[in-house]
Amino acid sequence: MKIPTVALVGKPNVGKSTLFNRLAGKRISIIEDTPGVTRDRIYSLATYNDYKFHLIDTGGIDLGNEDFNKEIRIQAELAIDEADVIIFVVDGKEDLGPNDYLIKDMLKKSNKKVIVAANKMDSKVSKDNIYNFYELGFDVIPISAEQNNGIYDLMDAVVEDFKNVQDINYDEDIIKFCVIGRPNVGKSSLVNALLNEERSIVSNVSGTTRDAIDTPFTYNKRDFVVIDTAGIRKQGKIYENVERYSVLRALKAIDRSDVCLIVLNIEEGIIEQDKHIAGYAIEAGKAVVIVVNKWDKSNKDMNEVTKDIRNNFAFMDYAPIVFTSALTKKRIHTVMPEVLRVYDNAHKEIKTSVLNDVIGEATTLNPAPSYKGKRLKIYYVNQVGKAPIKILFHVNDKTLIHFSYERYLENKLRESFDLEGTPIVLQFKNRGE
Repeated sequence: MKIPTVALVGKPNVGKSTLFNRLAGKRISIIEDTPGVTRDRIYSLATYNDYKFHLIDTGGIDLGNEDFNKEIRIQAELAIDEADVIIFVVDGKEDLGPNDYLIKDMLKKSNKKVIVAANKMDSKVSKDNIYNFYELGFDVIPISAEQNNGIYDLMDAVVEDFKNVQDINYDEDIIKFCVIGRPNVGKSSLVNALLNEERSIVSNVSGTTRDAIDTPFTYNKRDFVVIDTAGIRKQGKIYENVERYSVLRALKAIDRSDVCLIVLNIEEGIIEQDKHIAGYAIEAGKAVVIVVNKWDKSNKDMNEVTKDIRNNFAFMDYAPIVFTSALTKKRIHTVMPEVLRVYDNAHKEIKTSVLNDVIGEATTLNPAPSYKGKRLKIYYVNQVGKAPIKILFHVNDKTLIHFSYERYLENKLRESFDLEGTPIVLQFKNRGE
């Protein structure tokens, strides 16, 4: 099932960030009274009535000449392109102005579902203004993001058509993997090299590729689909600062994949954005492979680079690392065997008896530390899920689990079974629960 995307758009200072934080359930956006302060789109995975959706906040769209207005407008266009539903936020206390009409025209052209959220409707005067907003030509719902009024009505309208948001469905035995990473690390070149043909347009300009492209192919008698998170840029539009946009593109591709190839550009070194993108894959419970691209242009030692990656990506020290050059195809043959291996590892089924033998030996070798005179006792262990691997521990008191002992148990499982490339989720349940 595809996770739909909802974008908040509107002119500056109408309360988009307040609404974003209300829907996301956490304070993420920077809120000030200065118009245009929210310049970057902010992303969150939100839920309502068992529906999951991506939420995008945008900078305010303004016709003024300030330097960042062109940039904000481009961001909003990107958000509109991405969205399945658009919430057009207007200030319920003010009359419609030129910026509102500009946004209306942008939204009419999009042919997307649009709901007008008339915000700041927290007084009798503003409620009388509601009819002014119907001339925009969309459904209008009065809300107060600050006071949490009308939010349920708004969200009921937003999720109404979510069941109709269709995704491409592949057979279960087809392995889907995506190629993620910050702009200009060579994602499209890597996909082209793996497919051995020019499927995507590759350019040296960051962010020149746009839509995700699914390409089915066969390797080693197994069926695969590679999801290129770049893709072909739409003609006739100039997209700047696509780094911000690439985060959502990566999130959506991760959702649809079994395995994520995290591509690093060794020439530029590792930066925070690389770690953030990898973090999304781990949070989603996906199997991962780290691909060091443009290796032919590096004079660094492979062991030295591996050590640097392990230091920077300590939260996924189980991920295999491959070194390649998409351009020259050097070592490109090392990538697909790892994709296959980590996929198989993530789908392993471990015998309960063997699992209990391993954990029994681990606890005998290193018993859990006692806490306030009590010691953790593990009665029984069984696997309850795969992709990612989930192991359930039946214990006397789950509050006695310390993160360091949990880490020890995970390491013992990794030593005993080949689980390279896959996250492991350890769950603890009191006996009788």
